Amino acid sequence: MRRFKAFFWVFLFAFTVLAAFNVFAEDAVTKIDTGDTAWVLVCSALVMFMTPGLAFFYGGMVRKKNVLSILMQCFIILCVVAIQWVLFGYSLSFAPGKGFWGGFSWFGLNKVGFAPYPDYSPTIPHQAFMIFQAMFAIITPALIIGAFAERMKFSAFLLFTVLWATFVYDPVCHWVWAIGGWLRNYGALDFAGGTVVHINAGIAAIVTALLIGRRKNLDSNTPAPHNLPFVVLGTAMLWFGWFGFNAGSSLSANGLAVNAFVVTNTAAAAAGLSWAILEWLRNGKPTMFGVASGAVAGLVAITPAAGFVSVIPAIIIGLLVSVFCFTAVSILKPKFGYDDSLDAFGVHCVGGIWGAIATGLFASKAVNPVGADGLFFGNPKQLLVQLLAVAVTIAVSAAGTLIIYKVVDILIGMRVGEKEELIGLDLTQHRERAYTVLE
Repeated sequence: MRRFKAFFWVFLFAFTVLAAFNVFAEDAVTKIDTGDTAWVLVCSALVMFMTPGLAFFYGGMVRKKNVLSILMQCFIILCVVAIQWVLFGYSLSFAPGKGFWGGFSWFGLNKVGFAPYPDYSPTIPHQAFMIFQAMFAIITPALIIGAFAERMKFSAFLLFTVLWATFVYDPVCHWVWAIGGWLRNYGALDFAGGTVVHINAGIAAIVTALLIGRRKNLDSNTPAPHNLPFVVLGTAMLWFGWFGFNAGSSLSANGLAVNAFVVTNTAAAAAGLSWAILEWLRNGKPTMFGVASGAVAGLVAITPAAGFVSVIPAIIIGLLVSVFCFTAVSILKPKFGYDDSLDAFGVHCVGGIWGAIATGLFASKAVNPVGADGLFFGNPKQLLVQLLAVAVTIAVSAAGTLIIYKVVDILIGMRVGEKEELIGLDLTQHRERAYTVLE
């Protein structure tokens, strides 16, 4: 009996030690950092806030008879793409794989739980990473709205958005950011969406603008922004939310997040100032609209570089992006006559291309050891890799957008009728007015 008791206590002690070791080992594997988790959730909310910000930014630029249509398009994207993302968009974008996209293994967030996923989110729940990325997927097609504002059917817009998010955004996202993505494996650097978001959407914007055609009576009646305070409000919301966009892409509350935050603010400030100076020199007066446009251009350009460059390169990136975007908007657009209504191409594509190239010039391992050195730090290959990523994104987005546009146009027609366009989309598409004048 004593031997049995002794054996029992030895067994119980050994079992307890092994159980404790197993618990500790499991905790070591699945331990969640609450600070990182809180940071990513806050940044997810900040990025979500950017889409309503974009609604005001774009809404203030159009004529008052179309402002609600812009707000509606931005807000419905919040609804539609959010559902697409949790059902299959996230799986197509981030499920591991080396093909066109990730496949459907994470359909309906299957296997996307509350434990960390080491390849993407080693210190936060997998679902926190998923919802952070959802906000990127939402705002990207919303950027395209600026190209076809005031003339697309709402039904066509919905179908186009879902198809574009699935067949253009998700594959490009997979190639650049996902485990197994071939551009990621090749060494392309895109910290927060220069190629995935801005070039991708900007190219889709110019293709859509060319296909849908110019607005009626544009030559005889060039519309001015109907509400500049809305534009300024939208710019402020975008700038505020962009800290989550860029600094949140570190996925941790650490020094890299601080760097991304600082260079984001610095580049936006430099670009806003640069645009004002350009207007002053060319037109004799700086404008509020110009400063707002420049600030957004600076935010676009620093996005791919935010986690790889320091402050001085951020200033250079911001100063030069306004030169490029100002040229595209003020000189090239009038010369070629295309109707990119709200300059989605001129700001987001041109700014995104410069940002991706600048990453290949100014990236430094001193800022981010996981990244790479750029041309100015002894690695010319990185610039070539960035140029490849830019070229691939342009080609895929252009071809995919062209096909999707044509399919939707055949099925239900893309453009509203001339009478509907003259009346305005607020009334003809939504039976609402933005402003009611009391008699």
